[in-house]
Amino acid sequence: MARLCRTVQHYSLTLTLTVLLSCSCPALGKKKLYIGALFPMSGGWPGGQACLPAARMALDVVNKRTDILPDYELELIYYDSMCDPGEATKLLYDLLYTEPIKIVLMPGCSSVSTLVAEASRMWNLIVLSYGSSSPALSNRQRFPTFFRTHPSATLHNPTRVQLFQKWKWTKIATIQQTTEVFTSTVDDLEVRVKEAGIEISVRQSFLTDPAVAVKNLKRQDARIIVGLFYETEARKVFCEVYKEKLYGKKYVWFLIGWYADNWFKIKDPSINCTTEQMTEAVEGHVTTEIVMLNPETVRGASNLTSQEFIAQLMSKLGGKNPEETGGFQEAPLAYDAVWALALALNKTVGPLKAKGYQLEDFNYNNKDITAEIYRALNTSSFEGISGHVVFDAQGSRMAWTLIEQLQGGSYKKIGYYDSTKGNLSWYGNDRWIGSRPPADQTVVIEEFRYLSQKIFVSISVFAGLGILLGFVCLTFNVYNSNVRYIQNSQPYLNNMTAVGCIMALAAVFPLGIDGLHVHRRQFPVICQFRLWLLGLGFSLAYGSMFTKIWWVHTVFTKKDEKKDKSKKFTKEAPKGDLDVLIQPLLEHCSSEKMNTWLGVVYGYKGLLLLLGIFLAYETKSISTEKINDHRAVGMAIYNVAVLCMITAPVTMILSSQQDASFAFASLAIVFSVYITLVVLFIPKMRRLITRGEWQSDAQETTKTVSSTNNNDEEKSRHLERENRELQKIIEEKEERVSELRNQLSERQALRSRRRASILTNQNYSSSSNAIPYRDPSSLAPPPGYPTSISDIPLIPLSFGNSSSLYQPDSQISRNNYHTSHLQLLYK
Repeated sequence: MARLCRTVQHYSLTLTLTVLLSCSCPALGKKKLYIGALFPMSGGWPGGQACLPAARMALDVVNKRTDILPDYELELIYYDSMCDPGEATKLLYDLLYTEPIKIVLMPGCSSVSTLVAEASRMWNLIVLSYGSSSPALSNRQRFPTFFRTHPSATLHNPTRVQLFQKWKWTKIATIQQTTEVFTSTVDDLEVRVKEAGIEISVRQSFLTDPAVAVKNLKRQDARIIVGLFYETEARKVFCEVYKEKLYGKKYVWFLIGWYADNWFKIKDPSINCTTEQMTEAVEGHVTTEIVMLNPETVRGASNLTSQEFIAQLMSKLGGKNPEETGGFQEAPLAYDAVWALALALNKTVGPLKAKGYQLEDFNYNNKDITAEIYRALNTSSFEGISGHVVFDAQGSRMAWTLIEQLQGGSYKKIGYYDSTKGNLSWYGNDRWIGSRPPADQTVVIEEFRYLSQKIFVSISVFAGLGILLGFVCLTFNVYNSNVRYIQNSQPYLNNMTAVGCIMALAAVFPLGIDGLHVHRRQFPVICQFRLWLLGLGFSLAYGSMFTKIWWVHTVFTKKDEKKDKSKKFTKEAPKGDLDVLIQPLLEHCSSEKMNTWLGVVYGYKGLLLLLGIFLAYETKSISTEKINDHRAVGMAIYNVAVLCMITAPVTMILSSQQDASFAFASLAIVFSVYITLVVLFIPKMRRLITRGEWQSDAQETTKTVSSTNNNDEEKSRHLERENRELQKIIEEKEERVSELRNQLSERQALRSRRRASILTNQNYSSSSNAIPYRDPSSLAPPPGYPTSISDIPLIPLSFGNSSSLYQPDSQISRNNYHTSHLQLLYK
């Protein structure tokens, strides 16, 4: 069965049923009222093909009724307007200036109705259209005597807005044929969608060729498209739509619902697309049309149900295919138009009689009869074949809107909309080419992405082996802490490094845990756990190495710092056609002040890394037995710093790729820990194993130093031992000085005695022999000698090499000591 009567929006049909007043039927004694009608049998909308038989059916029933216009018979005078305003102008002239007088005019197409309705007031004629949908015809000032059983095209717009809101579309596009009916409809739609917060992003129009307009829609990425054009132009539009691939899962087309059911299959010489291509292009489009056939099984004013009416109409059409019959959907509107006119004329009989008029008295100058007919139509209310018939203040029909969708090549009802109540009745059987309604723009569907289990397991194995290596290194370091070589590497700091490495490796496991393993409510705990493990691990491992390198730098580069206080650091340079995109959702740890905390942590740890690199570089050439592994510590610091500086920015860049981010961060942790453990502990193990220093160093350490685990106590004992040795040396030196002083005093006493005896001998000899003259200065003794130079030969030979002993006491120093005591002084 064909689709139920559809909105005849753009048709230029002009029924002009003319009621002839003057003639009467002698056989029945009834007077004839003539209705002048314009039925478009061809053209853009050949609605007269089905609407004319429907109007005749209504006239037959009315004329047989004795309770409706019992004294009158309605007769139809009609012409083919071809839905052309120019042709309609000529026909209107014939109707008006050719006998008999017509009491009412019934045009069909909107373009023809506009012409007829605007001219009819000059002849005081009521115009009742059955197929005009132009919103412009709702202007009472311009068309004061116009009524229509076909609702205004603007009645589609509230329905469209409801659907836009239902499917959450906020952007639409329009393409229209350049005619008044479609332009005014789009103007009304623009106002309504703006009120609903919806935007018309693209608005295209065409006169005859829609190719450019369709290409513009494609270029502007239009998705939700409202098309307003006649049936013949609709085929042209969708042929271009097929060429531009503007159909499918990404697009929704809204069309007028009064086309023939097979409009896209009709062969049209004006297009070069096949039926299969047209069928593919139109699949899934949505139509809105006025409910033109009462869906309920009720008997109205004509005593017919809608099903009985369709059966009789099919009989009148002689078995012609309804899909190929123009105006089949609008036929109930034409039927109800005749009934609305008959009931209105019947209602005017009494009031006119009270005023001394009869219907047959009508002429083109009689305003009183026109006013009564207008009043009667304006208050019409009855059940018709198309539903409840009632007119609004603008003379337009109030009706429900039927929503249909083309599914598999045929139209399916998906809902109704009652514009008077704003009620949308939904069947829920809408079907889309995709799994859901398309969107006005690319739809983003959230989907959780979890870490690849292969990557997680693989890296976890390496992390587990690293933890095992860390425990081995820690155990080795604790067990051999009494070995001198191990003690000289600060084993307690090494223990902290090993523990920190173990904790950092342990952070790899919670780093790979996501919603696949734990519930979302437990995920914040995992975030805290991984943060503390990695943070403490880094602090312990790097902090202990940093402490070593800082101590070495402080002790051995302090003098250089005093000499060059102005030294500065070198500055460094800083699927398918479906219109759906999957938005991966990654579970990640975050907080309200995430950026602030990251800045603080990265800032101070980054400064520590840079300072560690600087200190390692400064102390690379220093040798000390106090910390014998500081060069290895420097290498480990280089390794950690480089990996951290690379890993931190890269993981931020790869944060949207969970596999790459986890792999990069975890491997950086694993490699840095492995390198640190290998550099710090493996050489110690190798030395102790290859040199056999396991017991010898331990025994030597036991003899010289008490077993202790405190470096400060060991240093204190060493200093005390050195102090005792120095005290012994000082005591020996003091004894030697005392001994030398005694010898000196004895020798001075001996020399005094000898000098006295010499003087005695000289006095004796001078008295007997004269002494030759000598210079007094030549006779003066050397410095420090009280006697003259003549005394020197008398000194015993044993003192010949000891002249230095006669220096003043204050001149005695370590260099004056006897050679026999030098070994003691420097012991």
